[in-house]
Amino acid sequence: MILDTICAISTAYGTAGISVIRVTGDEAIEKVNKVFKGANLLKVKTHTIHYGFILDSDKRPIDEVMVAVLKGPRSFTAEDMVEISTHGGILVTNKVLKRLLEVGIRLANPGEFTQRAFVHGRIDLAESEAVMDLISAKNENALKLAMQGLRGKTSELIESLREELLAIIAVIEVNIDYPEYDDTIIMTNEVIKPEIKAFIKKLDKILYEANKGRLMREGVNTAIIGKPNVGKSSLLNALLQEERAIVTDIAGTTRDTIEASLNIGGITLNLIDTAGIRETLDVVEQIGVERSKKAIDQAELVILVLDLSESLSKEDELLLDLTKDKTRILVGNKKDLGTQLKMKDVISLSVLNNEGLDQLEKSIIDKLQLAEINDDFNYISNVRHIQKIEEAKALLYNVIDSIDMGLPIDMVEIDIKNAWATLGSIIGSYHPEDLIDELFKKFCLGK
Repeated sequence: MILDTICAISTAYGTAGISVIRVTGDEAIEKVNKVFKGANLLKVKTHTIHYGFILDSDKRPIDEVMVAVLKGPRSFTAEDMVEISTHGGILVTNKVLKRLLEVGIRLANPGEFTQRAFVHGRIDLAESEAVMDLISAKNENALKLAMQGLRGKTSELIESLREELLAIIAVIEVNIDYPEYDDTIIMTNEVIKPEIKAFIKKLDKILYEANKGRLMREGVNTAIIGKPNVGKSSLLNALLQEERAIVTDIAGTTRDTIEASLNIGGITLNLIDTAGIRETLDVVEQIGVERSKKAIDQAELVILVLDLSESLSKEDELLLDLTKDKTRILVGNKKDLGTQLKMKDVISLSVLNNEGLDQLEKSIIDKLQLAEINDDFNYISNVRHIQKIEEAKALLYNVIDSIDMGLPIDMVEIDIKNAWATLGSIIGSYHPEDLIDELFKKFCLGK
């Protein structure tokens, strides 16, 4: 496949030590060579770096640069590539980029370098997505998950699942082509149905683990809730170690939700400091209360702050009831004022004196039960991947229903093939001809 030559600034836009401009395509080396004063790039060896200057149309130097030459297929895109390291000023970087455009190199679209790597078979679709996951990783575990995807671990898992379905499809194909060898009803009920049920259980386990992976990758939506003036905003500020929320002794100071991110033990908490939930006639505060209730519904972890110096109030009891089915940590603040609250499983702390925060952080890690990733960690974490596995699972439940209704085996096979294709869409391998090729490689049905 011949594609045009493209270029783009690959480093963050702004002033820095250097900027890197990438060029890829069949004419990448030739066209960069036209504007480069230094070694003849057409004659240099691959994976070498060369000092020189980028020249303008009047042969005057625009910038002093280092140019790396990477000949395909041993490059990220599997095409010829050139990487130009310029000085990191905005003006000079743009002037070099403009010069490349003047010699017929097209400005790349977002993600087009990675797309070309996929098109040329350098990486599959899951590995392509892992590139973006790597860039946007919020914590150490998210980084490890992205690296696993980039190393092909996600793809290996999906391929192994597809291999299992392919084996079932092959048995069905044999039965359709040679019905005299097996009784269709017996084969469907005693062979296919148990295997599909076992496969669904495997998907259930993967999806359970995938939710952990998603939380590690995207962070845990965490709502800090409590009645007014109990110390929610003070707790947020203490955890962040910065004055993010306004704190006063006046109840109802926080009128809206305040959001921030915090890393604890390799886990990102997407913290939401909510308005205190209580009955109020203040219209603005009412809106804040409603948003707080919505935050509770959407939270994957709730930190419910109580006042240790007081007995449970009606507002406290309401919040305890609202969050009884949520993953929840009970925190008792104002330890420095004495303890009147009598409840089990409450973490005592004094935000004012910075006491008990370590215990709270440990409790958060224990409550979430998100193990640290090791080399055997094989969680799916990408939302699209999870959705596709859910779709495949639904198709396989259709298979069970079809078998129970006594439908012909060729009808049963349709949903299995669709599940196989749906899993294939995770890695970008879902074309019908793929199924034919795989079956041909593994089985010789007409021999």
